Amino acid sequence: MKCFKLIVLLTALAVAPLSLAQGNPEAGKEKSQPCAACHGPDGNSPSGMYPSLAGQGEKYLVEQLHAFKSGARENAIMQGQVANLSDQDMQDLAAYFAEQEITTGQASADWVEQGERLYRGGDVSKDVPACAGCHGPAGQGIDAAGFPALAGQHADYVEAQLKAFRAAGNESIGDMAKRDNDPQAMMRTVAGKMSDAQIKAVASFVAGLSEDQAAAE
Repeated sequence: MKCFKLIVLLTALAVAPLSLAQGNPEAGKEKSQPCAACHGPDGNSPSGMYPSLAGQGEKYLVEQLHAFKSGARENAIMQGQVANLSDQDMQDLAAYFAEQEITTGQASADWVEQGERLYRGGDVSKDVPACAGCHGPAGQGIDAAGFPALAGQHADYVEAQLKAFRAAGNESIGDMAKRDNDPQAMMRTVAGKMSDAQIKAVASFVAGLSEDQAAAE
């Protein structure tokens, strides 16, 4: 029942009228040069430590930039990078990265079956909803609701973020990266019920997920 209520809440948020960021992708390309070292010149990060931004929803990107600037999401590198960004700068950067095409990775054969099962069907025994409900069957996300795209994202990065959400929802966890800027504590609630193995499996699966792959299934 709790899982059903969570899905209903997410669906309501997804259809709620929300204003999307209006940015200039050409201006964003010029402003993105400082981002290239970590996120790649076209938004495809060369390292699993940092997220790929290519193909990410504009609304989500703008929200995260604001979160870094306000301190709602803690990261020393990003807080320094966004300190002098205006709202228009953020919108322009988001518009540029949203237009780029993400490079899909490859899911580990050891984790792909479990990862796909969790992504598409969740885990009823733990009241964990399917990731596809918010992030889409192809991992494309729901930009109007601010739900991020996951397809092609680095597995290491996704795993780290899920563990950070889980840590933020568990006061007994000590010194560990924590993330608590998720609306209605949705991700903290979901990740808090997932094991290390489940987190690794889902992270690996989305790294190899693409729109073409999902459409073929």
